[in-house]
Amino acid sequence: MNSAASPPSAAVPPSILPDPEAELPHPTGALADRDATRQAHEQTVGQRPGTLMVRPDALPPRLFLISYSESFFQEREYFDYPALRAFIQEHPELKHWFDVRGYNNLPLMQQIQEDFRIHPLMMEDVLNDYQRAKVEETEDGLFLVSRMTEFTAQLDIDDDQLSIFTGDNYILSFQDDYEDCLEAVRQRLRSGRSSILRRPPLYLAYALTDVVLDHYYPTMAAIGDYIEKLEERIFTGRSDRRLLNRILHIKKDIVRFRRLVYPEREKIAEILRLPEEVVPEDIKTYFKDCYDHAIQAMDLAESYRESVSSLVDLFLSDQSNRMNEVMKVLTIISSIFIPLSFVVGLYGMNFQREAPDGHINYLNMPELYSPWGYPVLLTILGLIVICQLIYFYRKGWLTNR
Repeated sequence: MNSAASPPSAAVPPSILPDPEAELPHPTGALADRDATRQAHEQTVGQRPGTLMVRPDALPPRLFLISYSESFFQEREYFDYPALRAFIQEHPELKHWFDVRGYNNLPLMQQIQEDFRIHPLMMEDVLNDYQRAKVEETEDGLFLVSRMTEFTAQLDIDDDQLSIFTGDNYILSFQDDYEDCLEAVRQRLRSGRSSILRRPPLYLAYALTDVVLDHYYPTMAAIGDYIEKLEERIFTGRSDRRLLNRILHIKKDIVRFRRLVYPEREKIAEILRLPEEVVPEDIKTYFKDCYDHAIQAMDLAESYRESVSSLVDLFLSDQSNRMNEVMKVLTIISSIFIPLSFVVGLYGMNFQREAPDGHINYLNMPELYSPWGYPVLLTILGLIVICQLIYFYRKGWLTNR
């Protein structure tokens, strides 16, 4: 990935998109994460600031170390933290990327905090694992927080926290999952031709931030494709109550995504305002490119939010039109049967022409005793229906005109 490249096109495989025809799945992933985060926050109520607590469902930590220079590269997973720490201390001439995946070992987290001189409040932010994107200065460099996102098959935006500490010759990153979106950076390091190998560790922090931002585009592309599917379903006349639930669900996802992107943009803007001795001007040039990516992601989020709002209006309009069509059919049927009911009701009164005493009531119905009365009445009723249908057709009421 080139540092100043434009945002990726993010072609999204159709297989990862939810099917609008299927039942709305339970948003178990993101909902479970939010519940766990809420419970963790409830446990910290009243605790002393800087108190470290690990979520019960956190994964056991895995320790990965990439050490590199222009002429050296080593990638290894360590199962013994003292050995990893010793290797970093023995090779100060190298640059190191120490990646911690999983938090469920509080003594280890406390040892890493002590060895890398991390402030307790910052370490608390790392372990709480639901901080908005931000940047803070530390004794050795910067503390960066980003949100990695992915659009899941459960109609949710799954986001994980990436915490980064920079130092003179190292990058220390924390994340709560074993899988991430940072493999592209690792591949660049493995290739041996990346400019990351020649630049200071702060440039690696930029590269990690940049790849996190780049992964916002596949997330938004997946959301955009799903919105198009919902819109197509409305236009094909297959809208129902479940479709409205999907539209409202995806609207919540877009609002949530916007809440993730906005702090990311503010974080990068704050990096650009830091003094040159903290972030050199040549590194700020690359962060300016990140800022452009964040702005574009915000624009996409705003555009999709407007599209979903239009979908709601379109759905309600489609439902109203369908109701109008039903009412039109019922009205036409009622209009046809109203004169028929009148004629049938008129002749159902049975006012006989001849009284029981033989007296003739000249004002009563002479048709009751006519031998052709019944066929003539049916013919008249049929003509009435035909005349009405011709009238309705010429008015365009039987068509979509």
